Amino acid sequence: MAGVLTALTLALGGAAFAAPAAHADISACVGQVERELQGGEAPDSVRMACYVGLTGDQAQCVSGLTAGGVTNGTAVSACRVAPD
Repeated sequence: MAGVLTALTLALGGAAFAAPAAHADISACVGQVERELQGGEAPDSVRMACYVGLTGDQAQCVSGLTAGGVTNGTAVSACRVAPD
């Protein structure tokens, strides 16, 4: 039982350390889009598309961003930095 609890604690602790890195990746993607918006704040749909890009689904990330009005070139470059 103690071994299971130790493993669970280590797994959850590892997830906590991974979370800030994931946030930074989404921020890089959103930042690319916000630069195109020239200082405007990206809507939630952009954040969701960038999250999809973080999971590695580049095509869905690009289509989500372009559906939200982002140019294709910016969408491709933003989705490229999401999983970095």
